[in-house]
This record gives sequence, structure tokens and C-alpha cells, in this order.
Amino acid sequence: MLRTLYNQIGQYRGAAIATPLLTALEVVMDVLIPYVTALLIDRGIMAGDMQAVYLYGLLMVGMALLSLLFGVLAGRVSAYASTGFAANLRRAMYRNIQTFSFQDIDQYSTSGLVTRMTTDVNALQNAFQQILRITVRAPFRLLLSVVMCLVIDPRLSLIFIIAMVILGVVLYLIITRVARLFQQVYAQYDELNQSVQENVTGIRVVKAFVREDYETLKFSKAADGLYRLYTKAESLMALNHPVMNMVVYGCIIALSWWGAHFIVEGTLTTGELTSLFTYVMSILQALMMLSMIFVMLTQSAASAKRVSQVIEHRPAITSPEHPLMEVRDGSVEFQDVRFDYLNSVECRVDSEEFLDEPSGEAERATAVPPGEGKAEANSTLNTLNSKLHKRSALFNVSFSIASGQTIGVIGGTGSGKSTLVNLISRLYDAGQGRVLVGGHDVREYDLTVLRNAVSVVLQQNTLFSGTVMDNLRWGKSDATLEECREACRMAQADDFIMEMQQQYDTRIEQGGTNVSGGQRQRLCIARALLRHPKILVLDDSTSACDTRTDARIQQAFREQLPQMTKIIIAQRISSVQHCDRIVVMDNGVVTGFDTHDNLLRDNALYKEIYEIQTQDSGDFDGVSPQS
Repeated sequence: MLRTLYNQIGQYRGAAIATPLLTALEVVMDVLIPYVTALLIDRGIMAGDMQAVYLYGLLMVGMALLSLLFGVLAGRVSAYASTGFAANLRRAMYRNIQTFSFQDIDQYSTSGLVTRMTTDVNALQNAFQQILRITVRAPFRLLLSVVMCLVIDPRLSLIFIIAMVILGVVLYLIITRVARLFQQVYAQYDELNQSVQENVTGIRVVKAFVREDYETLKFSKAADGLYRLYTKAESLMALNHPVMNMVVYGCIIALSWWGAHFIVEGTLTTGELTSLFTYVMSILQALMMLSMIFVMLTQSAASAKRVSQVIEHRPAITSPEHPLMEVRDGSVEFQDVRFDYLNSVECRVDSEEFLDEPSGEAERATAVPPGEGKAEANSTLNTLNSKLHKRSALFNVSFSIASGQTIGVIGGTGSGKSTLVNLISRLYDAGQGRVLVGGHDVREYDLTVLRNAVSVVLQQNTLFSGTVMDNLRWGKSDATLEECREACRMAQADDFIMEMQQQYDTRIEQGGTNVSGGQRQRLCIARALLRHPKILVLDDSTSACDTRTDARIQQAFREQLPQMTKIIIAQRISSVQHCDRIVVMDNGVVTGFDTHDNLLRDNALYKEIYEIQTQDSGDFDGVSPQS
């Protein structure tokens, strides 16, 4: 973790080194001023020597100016280094997040990532600035002040040492309790940010269902939890000041008592006693600063762990060491593919081997001696396969698609349609089996090459703030206006864009809130077409379009993109019935893969869906279990 954070200092190392050096010089000047003050009193004022007063007075002014100069420079340089460090942290986190697969993103909540890039990085920025200055200032001031006290009078210095021990023990007890509280604070921040994000993102739904009071209560609960933790932590930290005041006043009283005796005895001068009063304050202030540093480091330790976790996270899906750099064609093949969201480890179930089966049934099934209990073993195997089937998003999926074909995918909600197509572009990796594109396993390709060849329009269509052209050029950064218009014509988007006041220069608000759902879908389809992929995947991407627009999009694909493989996930049979073949999904299993006519004749589930939609115009998610 520390190495990860250290590497992010980067080009600001020079400033990071200069800050403690300047701070040390500042402290030296500060610590020497009381000593010169003692000389001014004893050799100037008490001796009646005005020349000595002027000399030591000018020396004090010079030291004060140098201390001010070094302090200003240290402040500027530390601010430069700490803000640069924070900028590097954010860049490193953001850069690594961009490499995450869906599987990696699933490990972090969106609100958690936002908290890490804002609150946690801010905490580290402040901690780094304090480390550069106060962690040098406090111990260096403490050490030099103690040395000067020993030089002036070793006997009175015992007062400071005893005070330091008492204050150190008390502060340690406070800090250890506060540390545990601050570890809980940042976890509470995630919950608070999640409440805010969900409410702001879904504000239209909240208002539509009149759930403002519920959302307010949920937010208040998270805010109150954060309030209680912070109050408890700050209450403990507030004990620092009364404890320090008690020790300071105790030292002043002891110093005054013993110092007065030593002055009467003639073993201590008035100037030396004055400087000792200054040093006692300096020592105790340094101890207080050290206590605050420990508290701050405790707070930032939790942030450091969370930030470094994101930076150090290695994506589950990466390019191979020697990747293929070209996708030959748009053919796709699934070979006995199984995938489970809840369990990323590979599990294989056949008559030879069972993995990840905690019940022990697999071992008993495969431990049957040859020729004995074969029927019982097969029964156990079938039971285990059934269990794994129920917990798999995809189970033993096998079929192939020729390049240039148009394939429809249909099935009920949760049947595995989106999971199926996400494996093609390696947004997830199959737990078992292989997915082939262009005749090669997708894990053999460079990720950029593969994803440029497989253009996916996901269920959740996202547009970004900017113009229509800005959003379309996500598909091709140097696309001309005519190229964008051609893609939009195929996606049936050109007409409504040209009706806008600024046409292709019309600004799209964040999330595409100023266009309808159907318009948003068509813009996303046009954006995908601009990449000229070998495989185009539409994951229920025309659900918000009317049937007439949907039909026109399908017709444009058939006529203008004959060489491109098209995979269309849809809820409506009318959207896929003209496809070359149709995949019928049910609970992660492919129950049919054929033409529309053949499926109507041979596939009971497809036939039931068709009858429901054509007769009742209903939703097929509620088909009977018997089908």
C-alpha cells in the first residue's frame, strides 16, 4: 500500500523533499529566537548595555524574517506537492477503473468509487500536506526545544520530560480509541453517498411514486449514523486540549516555583527563566501537534487502504501475453458454456470430477467402486447437475452463428439473454467452456481489438453531456458529419435530429434527459454502427421504439449490412421473427435454436410466447412453468 501511494508522488518528489527542508529551517529559527531573547535580557537589559540590546534585537528580527520566509516557501511548496499528489491519485484510480470488466465493477458500488475518488483522496491530500510539514515541524521542534532546555538548565528540564511522559500516555489512550471510530466513519460515507446518488439519479421515479418522505428518511438515517460516529470521535479528540492545558499550567507552576528558587540562589538568570517558559510552551505544542498527526494518520489510513485497493486492483479480464490482433470474421460459437455471477471460480460437473460442492455428495458419487452402485452414482450426478443448473446464469450453452447471419435472442426476464451476449465481447468471462469469435477463443484476442470488432448496445442506453455529434463520435472519434448522418439514417435517428433547432450540434444533457427513451436508443445504435464492427449486438435496444420504427431499423440492417453479424435481443417476437435463426432462452438454458417457423412447430415455449403476444398483446414473462 505505501509503495503504491509513494509511486503516485511522481513528478512532485522534488517539492515533497524541499518542504521538510524548508520547514526544518523555519523551526531552527523559531527555536533559536527564545535563546537570543534570553541573551538580550541578561546581557542587554539587565546589564544596561544598549548596544547589546540593539545587536540581539536586530538578530531576533532577522531570525523572525527568515522564519517567516521559510514558512511561506514551505507552505507554497507543500500545497503544490499535496495537490499534485491528489491529482495523480485520482488519475491512477480513474485510469485503472477504465480497465475494469463488469466482473470487477461488480465488486465496488458506484457510490463507493465516488467516495474513494473524492472524500478519501481529499483526506490523503490533507494528510500528505501535514506529513510534509507538521511531521517534520513537531518532532524537530520538540527535539530542539528539549536540547535548548538541557543547555540552559538540566535540572528544570526534568519537569518537561515528566510532562511529556504524562501527556504522551494520555494522548495514546485517546488516539487508540479514536482510530477505531474513524475506520467506521468512511464506511458510513459510502452508505450516505449511495443514498444521495440513488435519489438524484432516480429523482423522477421518486416523485412519480411520491416517495420523497421515504428517501428523506433513508438519507437521514445514513446522515445520523455519520453524525453519531463523528460526534463520538470528535468528543474524544476534544479531550486533547484540557489535558494539554492541565499539563502546561502544571509545568508553568513547577517552573515558576523552582525557577524562582534557582534565581534567588544565583544559579539561574531571569533571561534563562524567560526562555524556559517559551520552551515549555513550544515542547507541549509540539506534543499536541504530534497527537493531531496521529489522529490524522489514523483517519487517512482507512482512506489510504481504500484508494490503494482500487489502484492495485488487477482486472479479472485482461489481454493475453501474445494476443491475436485481428478478428477474421463475425462468426460466433458457444461450446458448452456455463457462467455463474455468484461464483467466479470454474466448476465442472461430469462423471469424472466435481468442484466447489461443499455438501460432499460429489465425492461420494465418484467414490463408488467400479461395478457397484452405478445407478445410485448416476442419480447423485444428476441431482448435482440440477443444483448447479439452478444457480447458473448460463448452463451448458452450445450453438454456432455463421458470419453475416442475423440472430434473434428471446426469453423471459432473467433467462440469461444479456449474460449470453456479454460473453462475446468479454465483458465477462465464461466459467466453463469456450466462446469463439472468428474461429478463435475470445480470451486469445487483444481486448481492444475484440471490443472494436464487437459493438454492443446495452440495455441501459447512456448518453453523455455534449452535442449529438460528440455522442456519436464515441463510436468513431474522427467521423465526418456525413458518416454520422448515414449511421443515423440506418438507426432511424436522422429525421428527429434534423428537426432539432441546432440539429447535430444540439446539446444532450447529462444522461440524455432531454431526449425520449426511443430517441436515446436510436442514437446509441447509430453510435455503435459508426465503429463498423464485424458483430453488432443489440441488447433489447429497440424496446422503447414503436413497432414501425423497429421494423425500419431491421430492414435497414438487412439491406445495408449484409456482411455484419447481427445479434438482436428482444422481448417482442416481431423484432426477431425475420432473423435467420432465433435462440430461445429459459433459465440459462438454450431450449431452441432454429427459424421462426420451425420454432413455432417444435418449441413449446416459443409457441406460447408467440400466442400470448399475437392474441393478447401481453408480456410473456408470466408463461406457465410447464412450458
